[in-house]
Amino acid sequence: QVQLVESGGGLVQPGGSLRLSCAASGRGFIFRLYVMGWYRQAPGKQRELVATITSGGSTNYADSVKGRFTISRDNAKSTVYLQMNSLKPEDTAVYYCNLNGFWGQGTLVTVSS
Repeated sequence: QVQLVESGGGLVQPGGSLRLSCAASGRGFIFRLYVMGWYRQAPGKQRELVATITSGGSTNYADSVKGRFTISRDNAKSTVYLQMNSLKPEDTAVYYCNLNGFWGQGTLVTVSS
């Protein structure tokens, strides 16, 4: 069983930045071996992939966030991050992290003036 806890969401003006964190814990899993992903779900829309990072550090991004968002991981802390810059109103959503099918509770990001 894996527990994921996201944090760092909030209200930010367009053009601003936020850094999300997702801390993983649990018995019998080795964080560094797993692909980690950030997803988001906007009101009335399906959950969509934002970014992933492999155990080796390779990253992949949705076209809508390329050049603005950066995913990273700290294996010593069993934590994955999502640095979000140049935020737009359309980035407003609940952001979730995923590890091997496990989900956190999500953290709300609201981009509004």
